[in-house]
Amino acid sequence: MSSPPISIKGVLIYDGSVLLLLNDRGEWDLPGGRPDEGEDHRAALKREVREEAGLEVEVGAALEGHLFEVLPGRFVRIEAFACTLTGLRDVTLSHEHQDVRWVPLIELGETIAGHKLPAGYLGAIRQVIDQPRSPSAREV
Repeated sequence: MSSPPISIKGVLIYDGSVLLLLNDRGEWDLPGGRPDEGEDHRAALKREVREEAGLEVEVGAALEGHLFEVLPGRFVRIEAFACTLTGLRDVTLSHEHQDVRWVPLIELGETIAGHKLPAGYLGAIRQVIDQPRSPSAREV
């Protein structure tokens, strides 16, 4: 049996909110996607965030990965990374998604605005929220 395809996702938190994109299955998604053949995961994530949201990011720490059942019996291996916004926060929504939101962290849950946020993505966001920050990062 072959291993499932990999999808690289970014947890982008800015000013107390996380960036979420609404996909064609009606679920909230983290920005990201599949790396091109031979493409480094961090480079792929930077490219995908730029393509899907028009944002420039710095890719930081790798988070715990997980298997995600996209459709019944169809799995994808999610490899998520913490990201930092390096430019403007104005999002340009691509044709790949239906909606985009900067969701305040205090509003996070399994459902946001009537749409599901998959548990694995919620877990990745919580990993970033729970990461200890250096004193200089808190001052910024």
